[in-house]
Amino acid sequence: MNCVSGSGDSGEGSARLLRAVRRLRDAVDASSLPIDLPRVEEVRTARSRLLDQLEDYVIPRLTSLDAPLLAVVGGSTGAGKSTLVNSIVGQEVSLPGVLRPTTRSPVLVHHPDDARWFADQRILPGLARITGKHSSSDGPGAVRLVSTDAIQPGLALLDAPDIDSVVSANRDLAAQLLAAADLWVFVTTAARYADAVPWDLLRQAAERGTSVAVVLDRVPADSLEEIRVHLAAMLREEQLDQSPIFTVLESDLEGGLLPATQTQRLRDWLGVLAGDAQARAEVVRHTLTGALTSLDARASALAAASAAQVKAADELVDAARMAYEDAVAHVKEGMYDGTLLRGEVLARWQEFVGTGEFFRQVESTVSRVRDRVTAFIKGEPAKAEHLGEALQTGVEALISNRADLAAAATARTWRSLPGGEPLLGGSPGLMRSRADLDTRIQRLVRDWQADVLEMVRSEGRDRRTSARIMAYGVNGLGVVLMLVTFASTAGITGAEVGIAGGTAVVGQKLLEAVFGDQAVRELARQARVKLLDRVAELYAAERARYEAAVEGLEVRTDQAKELKKAVAQVRSAR
Repeated sequence: MNCVSGSGDSGEGSARLLRAVRRLRDAVDASSLPIDLPRVEEVRTARSRLLDQLEDYVIPRLTSLDAPLLAVVGGSTGAGKSTLVNSIVGQEVSLPGVLRPTTRSPVLVHHPDDARWFADQRILPGLARITGKHSSSDGPGAVRLVSTDAIQPGLALLDAPDIDSVVSANRDLAAQLLAAADLWVFVTTAARYADAVPWDLLRQAAERGTSVAVVLDRVPADSLEEIRVHLAAMLREEQLDQSPIFTVLESDLEGGLLPATQTQRLRDWLGVLAGDAQARAEVVRHTLTGALTSLDARASALAAASAAQVKAADELVDAARMAYEDAVAHVKEGMYDGTLLRGEVLARWQEFVGTGEFFRQVESTVSRVRDRVTAFIKGEPAKAEHLGEALQTGVEALISNRADLAAAATARTWRSLPGGEPLLGGSPGLMRSRADLDTRIQRLVRDWQADVLEMVRSEGRDRRTSARIMAYGVNGLGVVLMLVTFASTAGITGAEVGIAGGTAVVGQKLLEAVFGDQAVRELARQARVKLLDRVAELYAAERARYEAAVEGLEVRTDQAKELKKAVAQVRSAR
């Protein structure tokens, strides 16, 4: 990777890599994981740590390869990190915590000549900078800068919070600071060096290629060799066998500091790093290369998780879409299966055209049909109105019932899908149709009836047809056309078959006598289409509530693709 082969490299390769990493950073930041899929919390944590490392380490380090080496001192609660930092510097620069958990700000110690590298937001841009004496108000939202000649230029020490703190903000900050390190100085004790939590982080350090040094503190003199050998074996198993181990024997503090003899070897090693630009560059190169290499798998895993989020969001939307498409299909089926010709509609139709004996006269005497229907329409218009009202009520009931079933089906499916239950809990109205649905359905049917009447008027524009329509009346013919729109014997059994059959034949014959057979078929087809179009529009508005709820999750459909493109660019630029 030529772009980090030495300090000060500002060639085109380095610039291209920096652009690629910044694009990846933007893609990671734009990604969202709002749906609670299995193991999503792990992915959210991984995303947050990836973003932190890009912002806190990779981008700042690529931008300033000559910046001082940052050694983050981290470890478990009570490991003696602050005391170790103070002892390395030779004075109290980091306040040791007496009570646990320690909630003070992390402390970054640097030489005065290196102040410019840390005073601005070059690294750790999310943390405020504070200086001066320690305060009880110090917290994990800021980093305390301590400038001292006691530390050499070219190296800075950062005392981090406990990695296993009971305060989650401290744990998160500790992980963030470790990801920002060129070098992690891991401090543990003879009693706790095998604890699981620090080894999880050491394992991450190995996977990301972070340079690590280990300080084994408070070691009984008689157990030194045994513990050191065991620790070395554990490091070897995690591919950290190149990490130096520094031991500190159990000792009494002298003025709050460890005896100089116990920290001399560590101080000398750090001093070499501070004074040797090539040695520092080697540590930076190792850690930066490891961090860049790890981006591939980490960003790819995030892309896969993002794709799963998009799939989950699509499944929620599809559940609503399928439910309302099924509702439209059932309304369409109800227009053909005779559902609307039962009950009240049949009774009003018989009242409109007469008794069963009338139906038997249809085939032999169409003129009688015309005369009788004309008489009913002209002489007793109320019966046409009754039939129209019965049809309207039946159509409204069909549309309303299917809408309610679609809402219930969507809610039922959502409860079984990831992310569905929280959406229903946040918007209980999604478990049922909208409160004003009945009003909108009534308006829909009235508008459709107006469509039908307009079709009748339009069809009777020529003089001859117009005269026939005047003879029967637009409203009466419109009602008959509505009836014919739903007339079919399919799905009707028993005595209703004959009645429905008569209904279809009588209505058909009457309309054919006025408009002609081809025109009647076309009128009925158009009437069905217009009704279905209105129903589909109504159901689409109902479905839109669910789509809006999913859109509110802000799952970007292109986030997985963008992540893959960005990580491919980083891979190519490396």
